Amino acid sequence: MPHPLNLTTLAATTQPALATVLFAHGYGCDQSMWRDVAQAVPQTRRLLFDWPGAGGADLDAYDAERHATLDGYADDLLALLASEDLHDVVYVGHSVAASIGALAAQRDPTRFRLLAMVSPSPCLINDPPDYIGGFDRSQVDGLIHSLAQGHADWSRGIAPLVMGNPDRPALSDRLADSFCAMDPEIALRWAQATFWSDIRDCIPLLTVPCLVMQCQEDALAPVSVGAWLHRHLPRSDLVQLQATGHCPHLSAPDEVAQVLASALGLRG
Repeated sequence: MPHPLNLTTLAATTQPALATVLFAHGYGCDQSMWRDVAQAVPQTRRLLFDWPGAGGADLDAYDAERHATLDGYADDLLALLASEDLHDVVYVGHSVAASIGALAAQRDPTRFRLLAMVSPSPCLINDPPDYIGGFDRSQVDGLIHSLAQGHADWSRGIAPLVMGNPDRPALSDRLADSFCAMDPEIALRWAQATFWSDIRDCIPLLTVPCLVMQCQEDALAPVSVGAWLHRHLPRSDLVQLQATGHCPHLSAPDEVAQVLASALGLRG
């Protein structure tokens, strides 16, 4: 019977696998976004899945009330780990998936060996003077309003901002296509849960080791956010990637895979 979250397993090329790595995609995407990175860490057992409402996940797995906040997605993550009897997992989460992983790891740290946070942001909204998330509240509200007015136009308009790398328009087109593939109502609800979320209170409580991968010129997660996370996470390493934009797993998958492999002590 298919897994409700469309779970995909890539077996390790060596036996036994040196680690189990679970890749989690960000807002408006699906597991295919992680394929290039996952293929580049073959000494591990690699698991990919789709969040409820995304990709090939069973539509019945999505619940508008439960998924109104990131806590509902954290429930899904813990349920997935329990259903597969997974412990000591290396969780690789992009953007909002990093926040979901943090919420889940606070609840049950025994499930996690490492949280690898790719372009993370615990809160998009500025809270000066101590926290600069990148956006004023009015700007975030404006993004939500624009999405409610027109899903397709919003998707095509915001994808270049999120992706960066203006010299590689095919990347923005791929991201826009992914955004457009979502059900508009689910896309709006997930955007609200994502853009209005604030998990900063959770960060100092995490006991799991964390790896923060910070991009350059990231419009959604500026350098100040990576520095804030590194200061407040009890156990963290901060890696400044050469990649630019918010989606290094698409624009620079080899670099992301190399950083991940180094963190896990895998052979190059």
